[in-house]
Amino acid sequence: MINNNLLLIGICGGSASGKSSISKYILNYFGTNKCGIIEVDSYYNDLSHISFKEREKKNFDHPDAFDFNFMHEQLLSLKNNISIQIPIYDYKTHTRKNDFKKISHQKIILIEGILTFYNKRIRDILDMKIFVDTNEEVRIKRRIKRDMRYRKRTYDSIIHQFKSTVIPMHNKFIEPTKEYADFIITNGVKNTIAMEKVISNIISMINNKN
Repeated sequence: MINNNLLLIGICGGSASGKSSISKYILNYFGTNKCGIIEVDSYYNDLSHISFKEREKKNFDHPDAFDFNFMHEQLLSLKNNISIQIPIYDYKTHTRKNDFKKISHQKIILIEGILTFYNKRIRDILDMKIFVDTNEEVRIKRRIKRDMRYRKRTYDSIIHQFKSTVIPMHNKFIEPTKEYADFIITNGVKNTIAMEKVISNIISMINNKN
């Protein structure tokens, strides 16, 4: 049975653009009983079959790093009122953990990631698309702070990765998907006018589905 009341909202943007903050803002507004978050990063390919040295050589900002088929399959399950178990990805080892995150009967599911709009089949089942547009200088500062604190990376390795893969992949695969957005948000969650518009539109869409 198709769940016509479910809203799938995509939140896309470059690395460290503020996607998570916007997702959390929407989640806090509607509450966890109504709203859930799916991170596109959860669908990174599991690299446990190759050595750690080989894993580190992979380009994690390229679309080939993701299992979009599995992601699409799980989103369709939600649309069909079937609960799903989302993989939990370990950034330190580049593998999937043995645990899962369960998503079931929320009215709003936020799908958040750098390549949320890249795959057409996923894009086509989204009810709303939000692109978080943040300049490169701000993003690299946030990335350094985040990766050093939470992912135990060195400053040099972060800068090297940002310049060698993050920037070129952003320009090639992420920035062009901005054209699909219903909303483009600059200044992230601090843009209160944009956030009010997003919330208002979500409420209208919920009311139209009821």
